[in-house]
Amino acid sequence: MKLTFFGAAQTVTGSMHHLEAGGKRYLLDCGMYQGHRKEAEERNRHFPFSPQSIDAVILSHAHIDHSGNLPLLVKNGYNGPIYTTSATIDLCDAMLRDSAHIQEKDAEFLNRRHRGQEIIQPLFTTEDAERTLPMFQPVPYYTPKQLSEHLSYQCYDAGHMLGSSVILFRSQADGRETRLVFSGDVGRRGLPIIRDPDPMPETDYLILESTYGGRKHESQSEVKDHLADVIKRTAARGGKIIVPAFAVGRAQQVVLLLHALTNEGRVPNIPIFVDSPLAVNVTEVFRNHPECFDEETYKYVTDGDDPFGFKRLTYVHEVGESKKLNDLHGPCIIISPSGMCEAGRVLHHLRNNIENPRNTVLITGYQADNTLGRKLVEKRPEVRIFGEPMQLRAEVDSLQALSGHADHDELLAWLKPFVRSLKKVFLVHGETEGSTALRDAIQSEFHVETLMPGWGESFELV
Repeated sequence: MKLTFFGAAQTVTGSMHHLEAGGKRYLLDCGMYQGHRKEAEERNRHFPFSPQSIDAVILSHAHIDHSGNLPLLVKNGYNGPIYTTSATIDLCDAMLRDSAHIQEKDAEFLNRRHRGQEIIQPLFTTEDAERTLPMFQPVPYYTPKQLSEHLSYQCYDAGHMLGSSVILFRSQADGRETRLVFSGDVGRRGLPIIRDPDPMPETDYLILESTYGGRKHESQSEVKDHLADVIKRTAARGGKIIVPAFAVGRAQQVVLLLHALTNEGRVPNIPIFVDSPLAVNVTEVFRNHPECFDEETYKYVTDGDDPFGFKRLTYVHEVGESKKLNDLHGPCIIISPSGMCEAGRVLHHLRNNIENPRNTVLITGYQADNTLGRKLVEKRPEVRIFGEPMQLRAEVDSLQALSGHADHDELLAWLKPFVRSLKKVFLVHGETEGSTALRDAIQSEFHVETLMPGWGESFELV
């Protein structure tokens, strides 16, 4: 097998790895890179290989930084299968259509605002997304899938989001088996809604995410207290709480926590809105896949309750209803994608609310370098939204315990049971500082060669 790294190599977003085995070529993820608009445009538009040369795509999960460039791959000539779990297929159906729609609308908005300048084109259109969806083919957890005479794979629950997978490849050549594990994104034990990450069989090589290398999350037991405190102090000063949250996974986690806090009477009686057609559609996908729930969430179902619906919660679908939220006076909570504040309705909510010191922006997950979300976390006094400078006067808080990514210690604990047979670990999906910290820890604790491959680097796996 030959492995080449073309995405999430010494950076966090845009997961994409190229695997050659038995004369065939496979793509592990096809994610959208997020960051500086011009850099992201360049990275996303141009593939470093011919899409027509790929025999199959194996997708770890539905997050846009792992799945978001699939329609562009198809637009550029790919016509093979996309293998993933059933829940991931249903999520991608909603997410890829929504991503195309957002790109079309954002391009339209920017072109209208900057008339006379170079015309901005979306990466792909709704038509491209719709052409991609029939190519998805479901592969259940724990069920071997034969990709060719020489290569098969089996997926395990990554515990990162609904339908997320860790993928174990087995290559047979010259009477010898070589095993490669692709972690996708490894989740955490005790996250709301989804099951814990599966333990993995032994492997020879590992592609491991390193998003939170060198860092530790606050404990799960503290997250409800933290959320309740943010809501109470913001409501006391009459402010709004703007929650940029990924429509898939994070929005549902926040809703479930708010449901519990409401039932317990721990937060003031203020209206709560989930402002995203995608989040509405994705929440329905969650409802349709209770087989992926952990015991606590599944109990809502067996008790005849809806974990993602309660009296004070309103799901906003129409643009007109979204705009009316800007005219609300008094405290409320608005949950809206995107999680890194790079697109979608949350940009309009931020533009209308970050200059008011009564309000709070509550960040709920990792923010990649150069994104608006990262700039808010860094509390820069001025940020640009739709190209316009805005003064950051709102409070900014962070709820990192909800992160779907395992932290430094959790990654080491997940790795420990199957480390004995490892020949090499490749760290991806991390910034240099975090990946370096995790590399040093793996080499020190487990004595396994650990590399941080750069873009375009190739390795023979024997």
